[in-house]
Amino acid sequence: MKYSKRYQTCWHDTDACRRMRPSQLLVYMQEASNHHVADTGMTLDDLRDEKKLGFILSKIQIAIYRPLVAYEDIQVQTWTCKGRGFSSPRCFRILKDGEVVAEANSQWALLGIEDRKFHRLEETGYQFEDEEPLALDIPPRIRFPAELALEKLGERRIVYSDLDYNMHMNNTRYPDMLCDYMPLADVGCIRGLSLSYLHEAAFGNVMTVLGGKHDGSYYFRTLNEEGTVCLEAQILLN
Repeated sequence: MKYSKRYQTCWHDTDACRRMRPSQLLVYMQEASNHHVADTGMTLDDLRDEKKLGFILSKIQIAIYRPLVAYEDIQVQTWTCKGRGFSSPRCFRILKDGEVVAEANSQWALLGIEDRKFHRLEETGYQFEDEEPLALDIPPRIRFPAELALEKLGERRIVYSDLDYNMHMNNTRYPDMLCDYMPLADVGCIRGLSLSYLHEAAFGNVMTVLGGKHDGSYYFRTLNEEGTVCLEAQILLN
């Protein structure tokens, strides 16, 4: 069953061109899912403190149909889909006056805070009414073109403003970070993002950002100091 929350977008959500920054789309989507979880009887903080479990995002594909601006009244819908094994799929939709302006499919996993093992959703006690996933015009998997040679674009230290309560970079911080390595004109042409979170980026760590543009998309890969891949991403342009 779809769960819905209403919000008004903020002036501070927007960028130099008065469009909502890509990271803020994730914020509104995940705020709605946080409320969905809490309304079943246990907040994410309760899940962490009482059951020593937390949800981590592994993949998300976001389709953007039109940009949002400040002070728009929006409706954010979210729902779960039938998962397999340790995977917990969840969908999102953002509407303005009944018009769909953005949609997303995502995959989550439930991780033990102390044992660092994956757990099944049934262990939480949450009960959701699953619906079908969305059909998006966004590749479900990121495939780096063989002819694309990624270049080192820079280094990025993980600092206080990036952190979630696990002392790692919050997943919502990544899209804006990647946009920092794109021309402003191209940021305004984003029609979709595909993000694959492979390893957590810890506080104080310095990430190396690799990237390149090919056939209307930007491709990114970030590495931690040990050389482990933290994130792979494709940003699609109109």
